[in-house]
Amino acid sequence: MSVERTIVEKIEKDLAPVHLEIKNESGMHSVPPGSETHFKVLVVSSAFEGLGLVDRHRRVNDLLREEFGAGLHALSLRALTLEQWEQQAPILFESPPCLGGAKADASPKLTRAR
Repeated sequence: MSVERTIVEKIEKDLAPVHLEIKNESGMHSVPPGSETHFKVLVVSSAFEGLGLVDRHRRVNDLLREEFGAGLHALSLRALTLEQWEQQAPILFESPPCLGGAKADASPKLTRAR
């Protein structure tokens, strides 16, 4: 089963989202074609009611612990309650350009002044 499908199934089973979007953004990074290492996830669930942002992210990351151990490298996450979704839905959820891996090696290095 693909990593993407596993992420969807685990989130659906544990969080019963009213809205779920997932996008494989691995192609934006320095990884081989067809990789499943970088994902963007938008999940709206009543399971997040009463939880702060950090606890929401922890809950999703804990669900995907096995995937992180098996090669999932990055998860850009937006975890909202239904009320927040109704207020924020028009806000775009854009990912920044990748600066890791080979791209970081090609960028100028910062040095500390002495």
